[in-house]
Amino acid sequence: MPIRVRTTRGARLSCRTLVLAATAALTTALLTPTGAQAVPSPAGTQAAQDPTGTRTALAPTGVHAPAATASPSRAPLRESAPVYSYPDAVRESVSVDTGLDGDGDGRSDRVAVDIVRPREPAATGRKIPVIMDASPYYACCGRGNEGQKKTYDADGDPVLFPLFYDNYFVPRGYAFVAVDLAGTSRSDGCDDVGGPSDVRSAKAVVDWLNGRARGYTTLSGATRARATTWSTGRVGMIGKSWDGTVANGVAATGVEGLETIVPIGAISSWYDYFHSQGAPLYDANPSWLSDYVNSPEARGRCGAVQERITAATPYSGDWTRAWSERDHVADAGKVKASVFVVHGQQDLNVRAGQFGRWWEALAARGVERKIWLSQTGHVDPFDFRRADWVRTLHRWFDHYLLGYENGIDREPMADIERAPDRWSTDRVWPPRGTEPTTLRPAEGAAPGVGRLGRTPAAPGATARFTDDPSLGENDWAARIDTPTPAKAGFVTRPLSRDLRLAGSSKVTVTATPTTATAHLTAVLVDIGPDTIRDYGSAGEGITTLPDRSCWGASTPGDSACFKETEARTADVGHTVVSRGWADLGTWADPRKGRPLTPGKAYTITIDLAATDHVVPAGHRLALIVGGTDKGLLDPPSTRPTITLDLGRTSARLPLVGGAPAFARATSGPWTAAPAPTVRAPHGLTVPERSGHPIPGGPR
Repeated sequence: MPIRVRTTRGARLSCRTLVLAATAALTTALLTPTGAQAVPSPAGTQAAQDPTGTRTALAPTGVHAPAATASPSRAPLRESAPVYSYPDAVRESVSVDTGLDGDGDGRSDRVAVDIVRPREPAATGRKIPVIMDASPYYACCGRGNEGQKKTYDADGDPVLFPLFYDNYFVPRGYAFVAVDLAGTSRSDGCDDVGGPSDVRSAKAVVDWLNGRARGYTTLSGATRARATTWSTGRVGMIGKSWDGTVANGVAATGVEGLETIVPIGAISSWYDYFHSQGAPLYDANPSWLSDYVNSPEARGRCGAVQERITAATPYSGDWTRAWSERDHVADAGKVKASVFVVHGQQDLNVRAGQFGRWWEALAARGVERKIWLSQTGHVDPFDFRRADWVRTLHRWFDHYLLGYENGIDREPMADIERAPDRWSTDRVWPPRGTEPTTLRPAEGAAPGVGRLGRTPAAPGATARFTDDPSLGENDWAARIDTPTPAKAGFVTRPLSRDLRLAGSSKVTVTATPTTATAHLTAVLVDIGPDTIRDYGSAGEGITTLPDRSCWGASTPGDSACFKETEARTADVGHTVVSRGWADLGTWADPRKGRPLTPGKAYTITIDLAATDHVVPAGHRLALIVGGTDKGLLDPPSTRPTITLDLGRTSARLPLVGGAPAFARATSGPWTAAPAPTVRAPHGLTVPERSGHPIPGGPR
């Protein structure tokens, strides 16, 4: 096992990384084929023609191509250049033994692994690193904004690899590996929705790339395929949603050779995808997802697996062993890879709490990490910040897979989207000076329209609401200043200064229900007019345009040209900052619910999703407590009326500057914000949903 070195930044680096960094000049020379000529693109742009004949736009390449040759006497190059032929690249398929027999046929399952790698290094015995995306979606649903699926020629060799990773990185000296999870596309076995099969599907490939697992040239044959002739064994996993979730899971095994992961809108705990503190979110059982992604052949053999998943993950929301197997946060201490997290703060599919818990666990263990937080929903950064994303990802992989000292590990840790296409950075995240600060609700001038501040409520003060499943967070926020029976709302005075929240919040309530079951929702809301990304629209904050930009090299069967996008915005009167849900029946144990006694008071703390949001001067910060959050939370079997004991209700918020910052922001003169046009993004309470949510879907 390699020795780990703790740097002055508190991050962990492997000795292999340090050795590669010290010999970057030699590495660069080896990655440059004899006689190759690197041609810089004029003005940092690259004109490309889509093989389909579609007109394409000029696109930033995101790189400055260095000279193609290097000598040990020259300074190490800081960036890999596109010096290899993509059309001549090796394209092959192998199958890797997972060591599991998920479908119970008496044979170890093999997963299909499609590979594209530059031909020139292998021809001279040079080895290269790997970028890998393991996914259940390559055949059933497609990847990316355009729903691309893998395609093959008559011999079964891969032709089209979805997304831009192959087009861009293969010419720069990387292999790209696309893995079909067990039970999906061309793989054996059965998908088990985040369980051992999912994780072992991808981990086995990392092991194979390092010579520790068996690979074969066909799915059922005995002819061995070996990667150690061309692979350095250094792997970076990337992927959005389910794909990024698998990357989290593999990193949490501590497998050697996995140097970095880039989870985009990814799940860190499958329990929290289907439940929130016992409260069911959507159709709270994952077995249908297995059927959804399994290949037609797998559906015929995997019924028993789906039945086991259903039995092991009860709708009640009680924690079981199956959820422990799918909880990567618990194993964050095993992570050896660096982690680059990307998440939409308004992602209502893979909600923001997923990145928050993962980030906090990684931080507690000193894992080297970076984060981008956007205003979008479930969207890939290639579709909301394309040029910066390609450039940043290029430098990230160059550093962690090639060992280039390009400084990306010393740059600000966090990029936060403050307004559509307007970003800020922080040296660390949450920023220094962020302190948990307790705010307290109190009665106001009218029932249900209360105050939020540092002063506790008067003894005996209460607020009351009745669960109405036809309403949700945006309905409540739109009527924050009006007594309504379905919510209890509390607001600060208009702020005299900006107030920033950065991190995860908690809301503790003491609630007395009138029925034996009750669900609770707590939301933080910025009350005031703003222009935000329209996360409630079909594109969840983006609009897809007809023009294309090109990112790498193309072949007739695999274009590097993708449709451009732009921000889709909405003018709103309020913005939901953070949200959380709980079944009041889990008041004593968050892993097990129990019936409530009507008329009895229960105290519970609701975890709210991590966020980074600035409430501007002139706006107000609101805390709303309600029942069922329409479209996001399944209602209980009853419609209880809940009475809150305000003296034992509070919100603990991560405020930059802590309590003094809140005191400054809620004192002194202020200017009222313009009267808002109150509506939710796209005129919807939440993105309209029909059927089941898909973690990843086509985009």
